[in-house]
Amino acid sequence: MTQETIIEHGRSQKNYWSEFWKSTELFWILAKRDITVRYKQTVLGILWSVVRPVLTTAVLFFAFGKVAGLQFEPGVPPKLAIFAGVLIWNFFANSLSQVSHSILSNSNLVSKVYFPRLILPTSSVMVGFVDFLVGFALIIPMYIWYYFKQDFTPSWQLVFLPLFLGMAYLASFGFGLFLAVMNVKYRDFTQLTPFIIQFGFYACPVAYSSMNIRQYADQWWYPLYNMNPIVGIIDGFRWTLLGGTAPFNWESFIPSVIIILVVVFSSVAFFRKRENGFVDYI
Repeated sequence: MTQETIIEHGRSQKNYWSEFWKSTELFWILAKRDITVRYKQTVLGILWSVVRPVLTTAVLFFAFGKVAGLQFEPGVPPKLAIFAGVLIWNFFANSLSQVSHSILSNSNLVSKVYFPRLILPTSSVMVGFVDFLVGFALIIPMYIWYYFKQDFTPSWQLVFLPLFLGMAYLASFGFGLFLAVMNVKYRDFTQLTPFIIQFGFYACPVAYSSMNIRQYADQWWYPLYNMNPIVGIIDGFRWTLLGGTAPFNWESFIPSVIIILVVVFSSVAFFRKRENGFVDYI
């Protein structure tokens, strides 16, 4: 049976969310296309999802661990801790970049065909998610290595891993959605997004532990550090992977949850308000 979409005045507003949920087939088509385009004509293909975090972890371990001398909590395997930080940061950064460019990179669809525009940024996150899953497979051999090397074993806290992965998804979606709307009208934001990602890499505890920051708790900027929603995500993600050796950081977790929820709801409302005007600018 062929499904027909009837466009009439006011209908898209009333039935927007029902049409969004009915567009699952379009969601998977766009996600599959984005993943194919990302690795098309590459020699290593999807293996880049492994090569990038491994090389990044090696460089960060040398720079922050050996040269700068920053330490993790006692009992925490530093390479595993840095690799965990790189994995979840790459997922956030890749997804943020994909979402922020999702409208402009699909301008041909936006200007010619009707569908709920929110499908574009939602499906674009799948590229980063596939990268994350491939890279995450390396955690298993690292667990085996550290089990025999220093008797390190994962704990029950692994069951909370989807929670922090979901928070990373919502954070990249929320912030990326705002940037996607602004990109349509102001191309300056196309240049701003890579700068935000580069700056955030060093502002977040990707290569170091929040323990190193806690000694500056009396400084004026310490509350601002904990209000960075990505800090709570990385701290929590490490806590799930490293078990009891990495403490749970409530100081960063609670602000992260609140800020992410506020950003997601605000960005969706902002996107819905502006999406009808996208065609005028692309």
